[in-house]
Amino acid sequence: MKDLSFEAQMLHIPYEQPDVYGALSMPVYQSVSFEFDTAEAMEAAFCGRSSAHTYSRISNPTVQYFEQRVQRAIGAFGVTALSSGMAAIFSTLANCAYAGSNVIVSSHLFGNTYVLLRHTLEGFGVEPRFCNMSDPAEVASRIDGQSCAVFLEVISNPQMEVADLSALSDVCRKAGLPLIADTTAIPFTAFRASDFGVDVEIISSTKYISGGATSVGGLIVDYGSFDWSENPVLRRWAGGNGREAFGARLRREVHRNLGAYMSPQTAALQTLGLETLKLRFERQASTALELARRLRRLEGVRAVNYSGLEEHPHFEISSRQFGDHPGAMLTFDLASREACFELINKLKMIRRATNLFDNRSLIIHPASTIYGLLTEELRQSMDVKQECIRLSVGLESADDLYGDLEQASLR
Repeated sequence: MKDLSFEAQMLHIPYEQPDVYGALSMPVYQSVSFEFDTAEAMEAAFCGRSSAHTYSRISNPTVQYFEQRVQRAIGAFGVTALSSGMAAIFSTLANCAYAGSNVIVSSHLFGNTYVLLRHTLEGFGVEPRFCNMSDPAEVASRIDGQSCAVFLEVISNPQMEVADLSALSDVCRKAGLPLIADTTAIPFTAFRASDFGVDVEIISSTKYISGGATSVGGLIVDYGSFDWSENPVLRRWAGGNGREAFGARLRREVHRNLGAYMSPQTAALQTLGLETLKLRFERQASTALELARRLRRLEGVRAVNYSGLEEHPHFEISSRQFGDHPGAMLTFDLASREACFELINKLKMIRRATNLFDNRSLIIHPASTIYGLLTEELRQSMDVKQECIRLSVGLESADDLYGDLEQASLR
C-alpha cells in the first residue's frame, strides 16, 4: 500500500526481524550484550562492517526500532535516540564543534541549554555567540571562519520567539554552516523542519512523543542535507562516508563514548507514544489556541503570548511554518511576581510542575524555577520576566482549564 497516513505508518511499520512469537508490539530487549556464532561475525560487528548489535550502550533492537519508526515518519536520513533532550543537544554540538570554534546561538534559550553553551561547552573552548535570531543580518554578521553551526529553538521557551527558518537557512548556506534546530515545541506530525532548510533537528522526546510524560529521551535527526566536508572535525569522516559523515562520527565515536544512548524500556514506551502522537497534538494545540484567546479577557492578565494569535509579532512567520496551531505552550503576564505566585497557588486542577506537553496541563513560573539560579540581570537580558507564567496545555477541555484559571484569578 502506498501513501499511508502518518497514523497508519506508525501502527504498521514492520520489525527488522520477525518476532518468533508474532508479538504485535516490539519486544523489549532488556539485554546488555548479544551473542555471535563466530569470532569473524563478532569482528565484523565491532568494526562496523555489519549492523549486528554488540552492546546496548551502542545499539539495541528495541531502540533501533523506535529510531526506524521516527525516521520513516519524518523521511530523515538518520535518527539517533539518546537518554534525554539535553543529551541530544550536547551530543549534536560535540559532534561538530571543536576547541577554538564558535556556535551562533539565539539569546532566547531554555535555561539548561543556555548554561550548557555558556558554561559547559565554553569550558571546552567552544564560544557561544548569542544574537537575535529574528534578524538574519545580525546572525550573518556574527559568523566568521571559526563558526561551526547556527543553533536555535523553533519556538523559544518561554519567550515564544519564532525565527524565520528559511531566511536563516539562506544565511547558513552562504556561510557553509549547518542549521541546527531544537524543534521540541512542534512535533513532526505538524511541522517538517527539512522543508525550511534545517539540517539537523533535535527533539526532546520526553515531551509530545512519550505520550503523557512516561519517560525521558531525546532524538537527533540528520537530514543528510549538509556537506560535512566543510566542517574541520567531520571532514575526514566525510571522505569515506559522504552524507553519512555526521551520523558515522556520532554513532562510532561521540554517543558511543559519552554513553547516553536511550534505554530499551524508554524506547518501548516512546514507540507506543508515537502511535497516538498526532491525535494528542491536535487536541492539545487546538485547546491551546482557544485558551489563549480566552485568557485575553481574564481579570488581571496583562498580555498573552502565543504565536497563533493574530497580534503576536511573529504570527505571519509562525503561520507559514507551523500552520494554524503552533503548539501547546503559551505564556501570559500578570502585574507582578507576587500575582503570579498567588494565581499558581490557587489552582485546583492544573498541576504545579515542570515539563511540557504532558497529558495533564502544567503550570510554572520560569523566572523563579528554570532560570532561578541565574542573576536578575541575566534573566532580563534573556527576556525572562518575573511577571510571566508558562502554561503547558494538556488533554483537558478548554472550558475546564479556563474555569480553573478564572477561579484562581478572583480576589
